[in-house]
Amino acid sequence: MKKFFILLTALCLVANVEADAAKKKAKHVVMIGIDGWAAEAVRKIPASDLPNIHYLMDNGSWTLAKRSVMPSASAINWTSMFNGLPTEMHGFDKWNSLKGTIPSTSDNGNGIPPTIFTILRQQRPNAEIGCVYDWDCIGILADTLALDYNYFIKTYRGKETMIPTEEYTKIATEYIKTKKPDFFTFYYGALDNAGHTYGWYGPEYIECLKGLDRGVGMVIQALKDAGIFEDTIIIMSSDHGGKDKGHGGFTMLELETPFIVFGKKVKKGFEFPEPMMQYDTAATIAYILGLQIPDDWRGRPLKQIFK
Repeated sequence: MKKFFILLTALCLVANVEADAAKKKAKHVVMIGIDGWAAEAVRKIPASDLPNIHYLMDNGSWTLAKRSVMPSASAINWTSMFNGLPTEMHGFDKWNSLKGTIPSTSDNGNGIPPTIFTILRQQRPNAEIGCVYDWDCIGILADTLALDYNYFIKTYRGKETMIPTEEYTKIATEYIKTKKPDFFTFYYGALDNAGHTYGWYGPEYIECLKGLDRGVGMVIQALKDAGIFEDTIIIMSSDHGGKDKGHGGFTMLELETPFIVFGKKVKKGFEFPEPMMQYDTAATIAYILGLQIPDDWRGRPLKQIFK
C-alpha cells in the first residue's frame, strides 16, 4: 500500500509539471526595456535604420499605441510595467520614486507591490530570473530579492558616454548564454538621457536608437548561441515618449510607446488594434509563463497576439 501511495504521488507530481508546462507559451521570456523610447520615433525613423527592431515587428505582434500611466515619467511607468497596477494603486508618482507616496493596495512583504519577478519566484522557486540595468531605480522596482542575477552598472553621465552600447550589451548576452534564464529583463537608459540632453527625435536621439538596435541584434544572436531562441518570446517595451527635452506631461508624444512581442506561438506581422495600457505588460508576461495573476492586478494579458 505504501508503494502504491508513493507511486501515486510521483504520478501526480509528473502530471502537475506537465500541466504547468502546457500553460506556458514559451519556456523563456526576455524583455528589452528602452527608457524614453517614443512611438513617434518608430514612425519617424526609416525601417532600414532599425533593422533588428523591425525584424521583430515584421515577424511578431506589435502596437505603437501602448499608453503610459500618468504622469508620463520613468519610475511610475516601470512600476506599472512590473506590477500590473495603475498609478493610483501602486502609489509611485515621481520619476525617481523608490517607494509610493501613498501605500500601495498590496505589499510583497518588502515594501513594494508583488511584481512579475515576485510571482515567478513564488510560483516557480527554481526559475532563473535576471535583470541587467544602468539606472539604479530599476533593480528596486523589479524586486531585487526575487532575482538570481542582479547587475547594475552606470553607463552614462550627462553628455559623456561612459560605456559603449555594445560593451554594456555583452553583460546581458553573456548571462543569456551562460544561464539560459526563464525570465530576463535588460534595460537601456541611454535613449532617455539622449532625449533630455539633446532633445527627442533629433540626430543624437536617432543615432542613440540606432546603437540600441544593434544591441537588440546582439541579444537575438545570444539567444541563438544559447540554443533557446526557438523556445523564447522577446518583448520590447518602454516607459514613456518625450517632447522637446522632457516628458511627464499629457501629450500623445509623451504617452504613446511601442510594444513588440516576438517568438514562439506569436502571430507574425500583426499590429493588434486593441488598446493597451502600461500595466498590461506584467499580465502578458505572466500569461506567457503560465503564472497565476494576482487578484488586484489591473493588467490584462494580450491573448489575441498568440496563434
